[in-house]
Amino acid sequence: MVRASLGKHPDLFWAIRGGGGNFGIVTAFEFQLHAMGPQILSGLVFHPFAAGESVLKAYRRALETAPDELTCWVVMRQAPPLPFVPAEWHGKEVLVLAMCWCGDPAMGEKAAAPLRSIGQPIADTFGPMPFTAWQAAFDPLLAPGARNYWKSHDFSSLSDGAIAILLDGIAKLPGPECEVFIGHVGGAAGRVAADATAFPQRNSHFVMNVHARWREPAMDEACIGWARGLFDATRLYAAGTAYVNFMPEDELDRVETAYGGNYQRLVEIKRKYDPSNLFRMNQNIRPVAGLRAA
Repeated sequence: MVRASLGKHPDLFWAIRGGGGNFGIVTAFEFQLHAMGPQILSGLVFHPFAAGESVLKAYRRALETAPDELTCWVVMRQAPPLPFVPAEWHGKEVLVLAMCWCGDPAMGEKAAAPLRSIGQPIADTFGPMPFTAWQAAFDPLLAPGARNYWKSHDFSSLSDGAIAILLDGIAKLPGPECEVFIGHVGGAAGRVAADATAFPQRNSHFVMNVHARWREPAMDEACIGWARGLFDATRLYAAGTAYVNFMPEDELDRVETAYGGNYQRLVEIKRKYDPSNLFRMNQNIRPVAGLRAA
C-alpha cells in the first residue's frame, strides 16, 4: 500500500494520471474541487441530418472563438423517442449539438448564441439545469445490456474531407443505437505540457468516437465492420493519436502511439511497480519489450 503524490512516489503519481490501471488499484484519492453551479446552462439542439454538412461547418467556425467555459459536442445517430423531439423525427437520422456553459450564467446565452443560431433546429432544450442533471443526460441511452464496439481518432481540425466521410458513415448506420460523436476538447487542458502527466494528447481540438452499439449477436459482423470501416476512412484526416479509454481491446498495437513521447517513461515505471505485468486487463503498458498481455 503506497500513497502517491507530488511529494511521495512522484513517478507513480505521474504515471497514473493517464496510465491508469496499469500500475495498481487505486483505493482512495483526493482531488481539487472547482466551483460549479449548482445551476448551469446546458442542453441539446437537434438538427435534421440533411443539414449535416452546413451545420458541421458552422459548428467548426463557431468554436474558433468559443471561450473555455463553453463546450459543444456533436452526436450523430437516429433520434431516440425523447419527449422533446417531435414524434415524426423518432428513428430518423439527426445531428445533435450537446452544449454546456459552466461560467457566469448571465454570459452563457450570449456565448452559446453562435451555436444555437445555426440552421433551423428541430428542437432546442438549452437552458438552466443542475450540473448533475447534465452529467446524467445521456444515461438512458447507455444503459447496461447492449453489445458495444468503439473506434476513435483525434483531430487537430474538423476538415471538409473528414466531415464528408462522417456524414457518409451516418447514412449507413447498421442499427438504431449506433452513433458517432465528436468531442470538442482543448481549452485549459490544451495548455498543459505534454509531459506533465502520462496523458500527452494536448494538441487535439476534436475527438471522434465511432460507437457501434447493438443487441443481437447476429449483428456483430455488421456493426463492428461499420465502426472499423469509418475509422479507416477517416484515418487520412486524423492526428494519429488517440484517447486510450476509447480504444477497444483489439488495438494493443496503438498503445505506444497513444502515449507518444511518454511511453518509454511509462514502461520504466511499470517495470518498477509491476514487473510481472499483473495489471494487464487494459490498454496494456508492458514492463519489458515482447511481454504479452494475456
